[in-house]
Amino acid sequence: MSLVVTGATGQLGRLVVEGLLAAGVPAQDIAAVVRSKEKGAELAARGVELRIADYSAPETLTGAFRSGDRVLLISGSEVGRRVPQHRAVIDAAKAADVALLAYTGVLGGPDADFSLADEHKATEQAILDSGLPYTFLRNGWYHENYTANLAPVLAHGAVVASAGEGRVASASRADYAAAAVAVLTGEGHENATYELSGDVAWSLAEYAAEVARQSGQEVTYRAVTPEENRQMLVGAGVPEAFADVLVGVDAAIERGLLARRNGDLARLIGRPTTPVADAVAEALK
Repeated sequence: MSLVVTGATGQLGRLVVEGLLAAGVPAQDIAAVVRSKEKGAELAARGVELRIADYSAPETLTGAFRSGDRVLLISGSEVGRRVPQHRAVIDAAKAADVALLAYTGVLGGPDADFSLADEHKATEQAILDSGLPYTFLRNGWYHENYTANLAPVLAHGAVVASAGEGRVASASRADYAAAAVAVLTGEGHENATYELSGDVAWSLAEYAAEVARQSGQEVTYRAVTPEENRQMLVGAGVPEAFADVLVGVDAAIERGLLARRNGDLARLIGRPTTPVADAVAEALK
């Protein structure tokens, strides 16, 4: 039996593998599903088993899993193509008779009515239909979704969004990775659903004020209409279809869908979630 992490060289996957190693899991008991040996070279050098496969090539997934494995399916990054990709992974996991299939979905599950959630909901249903033991890790928003874009924020002195006065209960990517580690290494998580979010829900005005405080620069929150937001995103080079997705997320924030908090994340990781101020400080470095 191995603890298997798909997308193991991605931003979340790398943190999960690091977390497993830090938790004392022997490297030989960890398997990383990666697209090529080259991408997984650093993990292989640490003794982690590489299993070469690609979500988009179902034939490569044959043999990616073993009977009794505990598998973490990290959602793909290609919005619009993820349902068939995820179904290919689910089919391969079922054929292998894995012991657990954990999936990183979206906060709210069926209640998430914005377009970015559609593929996650379809994937959860496919997992239920498979009959495999599952764990749904419904991740909320990441701090890094905002702090990764600090350069233009500082350049223009503004956080611009169409989220109105909505609030975001975000957490760090490392927090969500720690939750996945807890599920893969723990017991009693079969057929459980966790709604994962940060301990504190903050507004974009509060976020702008925190960036200003730490940077020493004037930064304010500028609320715009959805159409203005869309035009700015497209003007910045974001494809129109994805701009619509991002505008939809802001609308969901305004409706309070990403402000939900029930403490699941803090309970799973055994500590408070990382404050957004810490993520701002890290990004400013």
